[in-house]
Amino acid sequence: MQQAIEQAQLAALEGEVPVGAVLVRDGQVISKAFNKPITNHDPSAHAEMLALRQAALSEGNYRLPGSTLYVTLEPCAMCSGAMLHARVERIVYGAADPKTGAAGSVLDIFSTKQINHQTSVEGGIMSDECGQLLRDFFKERR
Repeated sequence: MQQAIEQAQLAALEGEVPVGAVLVRDGQVISKAFNKPITNHDPSAHAEMLALRQAALSEGNYRLPGSTLYVTLEPCAMCSGAMLHARVERIVYGAADPKTGAAGSVLDIFSTKQINHQTSVEGGIMSDECGQLLRDFFKERR
């Protein structure tokens, strides 16, 4: 999670909402990214999406079984759907997102048993640090 926080800090330096993601398999980082929707003029350029794209390209496969995605903020519905399609095994997130969180806060996509892939979710890891990054970022903008 510390590496995801470092990615989130990079996002903040670029004026992006500070969210970072790191994808790991077998103890090795296979990709890391931070939010870039403003920079890329792309509403889908969330940290999770960019990390998944990067990993899929480097692995030569859109499926990423056995992987764990660490992300500083609870994933939204778009990112959660992509994680399911990629067959990410586990998601670990920091701060809950009471506005758009899709891993239990607003929706709980991952608990839907009808979906053909089950991903385990663990939230609240280093939530104070992750949440503080967001609070500091938005405080500066208000």
